[in-house]
Amino acid sequence: MGVRLYDSRMTHDFPDDADDGPGYDPDRPSKSQVKREMHALLDLGRELIELSPERLKQLPLAERLYEAIRLAQRTPSREGLRRQVHYVGKLMRDAPADEIRAQLDEWKNGSRKQTAALHHLEARRDKLLRDDDALTALLSEYPQADSQRLRTMIREGRKELLANTTLRPGQEPQRKHYRALFQALRQLQDPDAQP
Repeated sequence: MGVRLYDSRMTHDFPDDADDGPGYDPDRPSKSQVKREMHALLDLGRELIELSPERLKQLPLAERLYEAIRLAQRTPSREGLRRQVHYVGKLMRDAPADEIRAQLDEWKNGSRKQTAALHHLEARRDKLLRDDDALTALLSEYPQADSQRLRTMIREGRKELLANTTLRPGQEPQRKHYRALFQALRQLQDPDAQP
């Protein structure tokens, strides 16, 4: 038996649109794309299983999907959990995945935004305790603010800071007015915030 060499006569003329066989639909996603989407839904289902029941109730979930997620949360065996996760992934096909992802993203990034806002308020409070001009800037930004109350809190906060510099080891620093000033700033920024 010999080795067959390439022969130019053996070339085949394939049409350029070889995929256009019977049943081919150019608008239909490929099998790989469908598989990626299913894995993404499975991952989203896993994220939902890790949420608290209170958070789950805030999402637009069908009752059947909600119950499947709750069952997965209560399933102790590894194999049972694996099967339940796949069932949740299957039910996710009919769920509004984009809305759910948007809400999850808001919860994750919203907390970052809240943390950044709190850090901004802390920096502003510290500036108010250091600099008299900071109060003028604050009052121009929030003309409805009670200037007398803010001045009192700043004065008391400065006294607290001064007293805290002379503490002996083991003594707790006083922070009553320091915290009250922070809460007042928070109320100014968001009137609906809890004091």
